[in-house]
Amino acid sequence: MLIARVIGTTVSTVKDEKLTGRKLLILRQTDETGSPTGKPYVAVDTVDAGIGDLVLTAAGSSARQTTITKDTPVDAVVMAVIDSLEVEGKVVFGKS
Repeated sequence: MLIARVIGTTVSTVKDEKLTGRKLLILRQTDETGSPTGKPYVAVDTVDAGIGDLVLTAAGSSARQTTITKDTPVDAVVMAVIDSLEVEGKVVFGKS
C-alpha cells in the first residue's frame, strides 16, 4: 500500500466498458508525513475520496482485488481515506 494525496480528477468518455461509471482520481504519492514525493498517477476511486484527501492506494495486481475493480483493467485503486497518521508516537496528519 502507498500513501497518496488526491490532487485532481479526470474524465474520460471513451474507455473500456468495465470503467464506465467509475470515478478516476489524480493522485500524488507522499511520504509518511503527507509531503509529496512522487509523480502524479490516476487511480480508480472505490471509497468516494475527494480533492485534498490523504488516501491509501494499492497498485498492480492488488488493485484488482476490490469488489469494484475485480477483473477490471486498472493498475491503481484508492481503497481508504486516511483519518490520521501517527509516526514514531507523534500525530503527523489529522483529517480536519
